[in-house]
Amino acid sequence: MKRALGLSLGAVLLLSACADTVTMSKARGERAGFETVAGISRQATGAEAAWLQTPAERQAHAQRVRAIVQGKTISAEQAVQVALLNNPGLQASYADLGMSAADLWETALGPVPSVGISVSGLVSGDVTRSVEGTVASSILDMVTKRSRTRAADLEFRQAQLAAAGETLALAHETRRTWIEAVGAFEAAGLVGRAQGAADAASELAAELGETGALSRADQAREHAFNAELAAERAEARLEAQIAKEKLVRLLGLWGTGTEFYVPDSLPALPGSAPNRSNIERLALENRVDLAAGRLELEAVAARYRLTGQTRMLSDAEVAAGVEIEREDGENERSPVVDVAFSIPVYDTSGLISRRGKLEYLRSANNLAQSAINARSEARSAYSAVTGKHQIALHWRDQVLPLRREIDEQALLSYNGMLTSTFELLNDAREGLDSQLSAAEAKRDYWLAEADATAAIWGGASDNGEDE
Repeated sequence: MKRALGLSLGAVLLLSACADTVTMSKARGERAGFETVAGISRQATGAEAAWLQTPAERQAHAQRVRAIVQGKTISAEQAVQVALLNNPGLQASYADLGMSAADLWETALGPVPSVGISVSGLVSGDVTRSVEGTVASSILDMVTKRSRTRAADLEFRQAQLAAAGETLALAHETRRTWIEAVGAFEAAGLVGRAQGAADAASELAAELGETGALSRADQAREHAFNAELAAERAEARLEAQIAKEKLVRLLGLWGTGTEFYVPDSLPALPGSAPNRSNIERLALENRVDLAAGRLELEAVAARYRLTGQTRMLSDAEVAAGVEIEREDGENERSPVVDVAFSIPVYDTSGLISRRGKLEYLRSANNLAQSAINARSEARSAYSAVTGKHQIALHWRDQVLPLRREIDEQALLSYNGMLTSTFELLNDAREGLDSQLSAAEAKRDYWLAEADATAAIWGGASDNGEDE
């Protein structure tokens, strides 16, 4: 009996010591898996992501952030960089990656050897049953260890993509918020300059009214125009401040850290919109949500031990056909699908569990729908970039020059007493509206450009879909 006991204990210890060292090395380290997140961030945003875990690291990055923003006018790229370094919510999301790495480590390490011996068998010398329980438990753990390690590895890879998705989402939202804040300050500046001229005109109207050279009605029109502009300026400045505060939150700043500035106007329009005719292919190759969907499908297959991959299902099979657009009484046909996105389909005929089959089919169809959505979002983003660029150019090159000519001629006619004050005010009002519309069109283009990047990599938020 003692011999049997010795053999059993030796088997338990041997089996428990067979840890998966390769997998353990993958999960080793305090920042296991973060190199994937950082690589995706650099490629998609050009900014560096950091996972801060010690007081010294946080202090060092806080100093770096202060050097970037304190009393400075920051660019969109600087705003994104600060957000990725300093946003507490993003740092909190990285904890999920760390916990996933810890789970993978523990699973690959295997059960800690333990032996339970009951004292009830010591009198008769028969302790076989007491040891059998421990041996059976250890053998079960070892038999299922490979599948459990595989599942933990897939979850670890999913956690990496989830962390990358959170990083891209923050970068996208930060860039959009910076654009909105700068656009708001630009609009406030336009209204402010218009009000300066209106103030002078209102004072002149009052003086002319005292001499009887200007009727009370014309005086009232001047004063009303000035008062309306004052209200518009106050509203524009408020919107600009609110937009900046949203940016402050995304950057994770407070106290004196909020003492930074954004430019007074957005960058000038490029001569032509970026050529992104291949945006659909880029989206299918780079979207982190699609990569996560594939991993989920693989995890389901592993969970239910699906083998024997029989074919590849393309989302083209789900959305086959042609796209027909009707314009000016004519139909324009174009293929819906020209880039393949294949989804592995396993043979589910041998599954005993109906639940497993249904769960797999659900995941496969969800992934196919995600691919279709990604295609559509990419095409929409490309259309938005090109369309918004054309609209902004039209305002800049066509409308504004005509408005400037109208204003010049209206002023000459007014000085020559050929037109009334009311006509001059109306022209000034319409000129300001055109300037604001042109600025808004330029802002919309830069927002569309930011959304196009998000369509390629993922991370787009709902607030940008309807812009």
